[in-house]
Amino acid sequence: MLRVAVPNKGSLSEPASQMLSEAGYRQRSDSKELVLVDVEHDTEFFFLRPRDIAIYVGSGQLDVGITGEDLLLDSGAKVDVVLQLGFARSTFRFAARPSTVTTVEELAGKRVATAYPGLVDAYLSERAIHAQIIRLDGAVETAVRLDVADAIADVVETGTTLRHAGLETFGEPLLKSQAVLIRRADAQQSSQVEQMVRRLQGVMVARKYVLMDYDIPNELVEQAVAITPGIESPTVAPLMREGWSAVRSMVPASETNRIMDELYEVGARGIIVTGIHASRL
Repeated sequence: MLRVAVPNKGSLSEPASQMLSEAGYRQRSDSKELVLVDVEHDTEFFFLRPRDIAIYVGSGQLDVGITGEDLLLDSGAKVDVVLQLGFARSTFRFAARPSTVTTVEELAGKRVATAYPGLVDAYLSERAIHAQIIRLDGAVETAVRLDVADAIADVVETGTTLRHAGLETFGEPLLKSQAVLIRRADAQQSSQVEQMVRRLQGVMVARKYVLMDYDIPNELVEQAVAITPGIESPTVAPLMREGWSAVRSMVPASETNRIMDELYEVGARGIIVTGIHASRL
């Protein structure tokens, strides 16, 4: 039986379960349920604290798990990233009061507060920068104001929270993180894991692309197909109306309206967009 770790709470929880559900796996209906067996797929799901998932997978107790790259690197667990999942994106930056610390090198000998000590220690050690790392749980923005730290390392989205705390970022990002599917570093190939990877890839493609159908005069097919080349190649079929063809192609969902405008200007008509629920490429 395949044993899978899924985040139990936090920003990773709902998107992870939703993706697994879209991939065809049974998921829990009650958030208090911590273990769920999907008999049809011979898979057992364990809903765990996101920060612990890499440890469980790295120990070999579970086959694969979904966690954040930030939590993975912070744990130091011996696991491999099997697939980047594209959600729960975040950026980690250093921040301090203006003019007090302006470069990463100036962190030498300073106090750095963070909820991710393993990640920060590894980053600084690679650069031979010796700083005192202070571990705090939760928000760390007040650490500088309370003189617990000289700088912080934390997730930064818009930077508004940092500015309200009188801080500003400096240096390059430590890490750009997202949710990932992981397995133990020395794990053997598994057909069940490979199937899960294909299914999750199918979900990501289905979210990224839509199907576009349109009718076009035969003499304009080449111009239209240049706008909608598809993944491999578009499907072109003759219409009952003489001199016209029907074209179907996958296009990026984010570019749908631009592509429709360009096709209409070329001469396409009857342009229809359809969502994709699953795919295998």
